Amino acid sequence: MERPADYRQWGVEETCQFLREEGLAEWEDKFREHKITGTRLENITADDLEEMGIERRGDRLRIWHIIKIKLWKIPDQSKVFNDSIHGHIKLHPLLVKIIDTPQFQRLRNIKQLGGGYFVFPGASHNRFEHSIGVAYLAGQLLQNLKTEQEELDIDDRDILCVQIAGLCHDLGHGPFSHLFDGMFIPKVRPDLKWKHETASREMFNHLVDDNGLEPVMEQYGLKLPEDQTFITEMFAGPLDTNAAQGQTWLYKGRPEDKSFLYEIVANKRNGIDVDKFDYFARDCHHLGIQNNFDHQRFIIFARVCDVDGQKHICVRDKEVGNLYDMFYTRISLHRRAYQHRVNKIIEAMITEAFVQANGHIWITNTDGEEFTLSTAIDNMEAYTKLTDSVFDEILKSSSPELAEARKILERIYSRQLYKFLGQTKAKRLLEEGAPQKKKIRNDERYIDVTKEIISIWKKELAQDLPQTQDGLKPEDFEIIKVTMNYGRRDQNPVNDVYFYSKNDHTRAFQIPQEQMSELRPTCFSETLIMVYCKRTDDNSLEAARNHFIQWCRNKGFQVGDTVGL
Repeated sequence: MERPADYRQWGVEETCQFLREEGLAEWEDKFREHKITGTRLENITADDLEEMGIERRGDRLRIWHIIKIKLWKIPDQSKVFNDSIHGHIKLHPLLVKIIDTPQFQRLRNIKQLGGGYFVFPGASHNRFEHSIGVAYLAGQLLQNLKTEQEELDIDDRDILCVQIAGLCHDLGHGPFSHLFDGMFIPKVRPDLKWKHETASREMFNHLVDDNGLEPVMEQYGLKLPEDQTFITEMFAGPLDTNAAQGQTWLYKGRPEDKSFLYEIVANKRNGIDVDKFDYFARDCHHLGIQNNFDHQRFIIFARVCDVDGQKHICVRDKEVGNLYDMFYTRISLHRRAYQHRVNKIIEAMITEAFVQANGHIWITNTDGEEFTLSTAIDNMEAYTKLTDSVFDEILKSSSPELAEARKILERIYSRQLYKFLGQTKAKRLLEEGAPQKKKIRNDERYIDVTKEIISIWKKELAQDLPQTQDGLKPEDFEIIKVTMNYGRRDQNPVNDVYFYSKNDHTRAFQIPQEQMSELRPTCFSETLIMVYCKRTDDNSLEAARNHFIQWCRNKGFQVGDTVGL
C-alpha cells in the first residue's frame, strides 16, 4: 500500500519506512516501541527523542534535523550578526549550526586576552566573537579572489570550508587563552609538546561527531572526509608532517594548485592572515589602542600569483607601507598590552594558582572518567567543560586542598600583586673587534633563557649581600622571559611577502631592501627579563631591589625600568 503524501496521516509502520529510507533504520525499533505515528512527528522535539532512549545528543539532532527538513519543510536560513568591529555580517546556515553547539558556545567563556582584563577594563571580549569575525573575513578575502580571478577555480565548497576553518581555528584554547597552553601546560606536563591548534583539530572533529553534523555538512555540498580534513589542515597544519622521498605537498584536503587556500586563516609562510586582521582590529578597539593597519585595503589588493611552482597570495607593491603598519600594530600590541608588566605577573599568578589546584579539581565525562585541569586536554568531552570559570570555582571553593590556589587568586582581586623590581635584557656582550666567523643575528645575541637558567638566576638573586640580612629566598622571586618580535623572529617579515605591480598582475616579486623606505624598522626582535618579588613588605622590597640592581651589574646586564619604593 502506498504511503500517504501527508506525513500526519502515517501510522507507525509508515513512520518506520521513512526512517529506513533516510538511513535511520537503527532507530525504528525505538519509534515502533513508543508508537510514533505521523501525528506525533508533527511536534516531536529532541527532548522527546531523549525520553525514547536515544542517548547520544548527535543522534538526536541528526534525526530531528531530517524530520525538520524532509517533513516540516522548514528551510535552513542564514543569520545576521551585529559585530562590534565588522558591523552586520551574514553567515551561512552551516556556520550557524556549528555556532549553536556546546563546543563552540564554550568560547563565550574564554577571554581573548587572558589576564589582560585585570589590567585593561575594556578587554572583556572573548574567543567567541573573534572566531565569528575571522570566519567573516575569510569569506570576504576568498570571495574577492574568486570574483577577480575566475581562473583559480574557487568553488562554493572552498569558500564554505575556509569560512568554517576561520570559525573553528580557536576551538582548542583553554582557560585564559594563551596562558593555558603557553604557561600552565608546560609547567605541569613539561614533556608534552601540546599546542592549542592541535586541540582545535580534535575539538572540531569531536564537535562534528557529537552533534551529528556529517549529514548536515553533506547536505550543504561538502564531501567527507576530504573536506573535514581540509578544514582542520588550514589551522592545524597537515596530519602527516613526514614527507616521503620526493614529496613536497603534505596536505590532503586540496591539491597543490590550490595552495593559496592554506594562507587565508593561518598563514605559515609570512604570518599575514585573517586571524590577525580580526584580532588586531578587535583588540585595538577594546584596548583603546590605535590600529593603523587597513585590512580591507589588503583584501581588495590581494591576488594569487605563481611563485616557484606554487600559487601564493600576493599584494600590490604600493601596499608595502600598509604591511609595515600591520607588523608595527602587532609589536605595539605586544609591548603595550600582551606583554605589559602587570598583565604578565597577573597571568603568572593565575598560572601558579592553577598549578596548585591541578589534581584537586575534577572534570567528569559521560563515561564516568575523571580528569584534572591538565589532563582534560586528553578528552574533548571533558575539555569542553573547561573554561575561565575555573578561576571562580577556585575562588569560591571552601576546600582546604584549594586553600593555596585560592589565596593567590584573592591577591589578584585585592590587587596585592607580586611587585615589579625591574627589567633587563639578557644579551651577550660581544667584544669589539673580536673575530666573527659569521654575522650574528640580533636574536642570537640573547642568552637562551631556559627553566634551568631561571632557577639559577633566582638563587643568585636571593644571595644575601654583605650589607643586608633580609633572608630572601629563591622562591621569593618571579622571573618572566618576554620576547617581542614582528612575527618572524629576528627577520623582517616583509622579506617573505610577494608583490605584484600595476602593470603586471601575474608576475610575483619581492621588493629589494634598497628600494624600501629608510624609515622602516631595522631591529625586529627583543627579549626582556622581568623580575618580581612575591614579598610585599617595605624592607623585603628594598632589599630585593638592591639585589636586582647588583645582580644585573654582576651579570653585565643593563638595568632597565625599576620602581622606586
